[in-house]
Amino acid sequence: MNIGKYKLSSPFTLAPMAGISDAPFRRLCRRFGAGMTTSEMTTADISLWQTAKSRRRLNLDMDAEPRVVQIAGSDPDQLALAATLCVDRGAQIIDINMGCPAKKVCRQAAGSALLRDPLLVRRILTSVVGAVQVPVTLKIRTGWDRDNRNGLEVAHIAEDSGIQALAVHGRTRACRYQGDAEYETVAQIKSSVSIPVIANGDITTPEKSLEVLRVSSADGLMIGRAARGRPWIFRELNEFFQTGKKTVPLEKNRVRDIMLDHLNDLYQFYGDTTGVRVARKHLTWYCAGLKNSQEFRSQVVRVDSASEQIRLTRSFFGTHAGDNVLAA
Repeated sequence: MNIGKYKLSSPFTLAPMAGISDAPFRRLCRRFGAGMTTSEMTTADISLWQTAKSRRRLNLDMDAEPRVVQIAGSDPDQLALAATLCVDRGAQIIDINMGCPAKKVCRQAAGSALLRDPLLVRRILTSVVGAVQVPVTLKIRTGWDRDNRNGLEVAHIAEDSGIQALAVHGRTRACRYQGDAEYETVAQIKSSVSIPVIANGDITTPEKSLEVLRVSSADGLMIGRAARGRPWIFRELNEFFQTGKKTVPLEKNRVRDIMLDHLNDLYQFYGDTTGVRVARKHLTWYCAGLKNSQEFRSQVVRVDSASEQIRLTRSFFGTHAGDNVLAA
């Protein structure tokens, strides 16, 4: 799959997820074969870019290509300026968020709230595409609610406006993350536009990935929540896609080393104090996929030091030295 001049190494990409897909997590997913990773959603209001959170979200992973920054807002001029500044910082692709269902985002008439106003969608896309010389992509949902599914209309607007790839979460904003994803709707969108379409939503196993590709005819898949605590899912997806065979489960020591590397990267990126807090949620997600991890999880999310998180992690894997630690 190509986005502009960039040929992705894999059809499986990491979804931008606020509070999750930070630079350390993106690096980890790329190590396991993610074809593209995108920054956490960043506000287009540049007056807020001086906060520590925004500065971290604008970390561009200069060793990665393509470098993708996702921006969100509702003002066409503001979004165009933000896109220009992101490109000046080194962004190679600008992604516009019109898919986030969060109330605090939609209250600002941003994210998936924009799907209620196709005219504004067109103004935003035209403005951003005209402001930068790099590819601009778009993330949407299938519509605002079940009675207002206008993903097809928005896809046509996107293509007409110069958008070079479209990611579609197969749910409406009202559905949030409930119910089954609408891969048939994604298929309708794919068949009606010539730009690459990436399907998103509920892709949790290698078998499911091939089924979604078949049903949707999408050019690629975007993996979100299934990557939490399981960044090696990209290794599994790529292997199954290429060979039809499942990968051998990771050895216990390999899982341990992945977790320890992730923790150390978090501490380096955020500093020990914030890094420990951020690490707690990632440790919780890792534990969801580990056997006999209830006591470990209870302890490791309560400690306040990086050294203690590391010690407890090492201790857990030492205790279960002879076990297959990954849950089925």
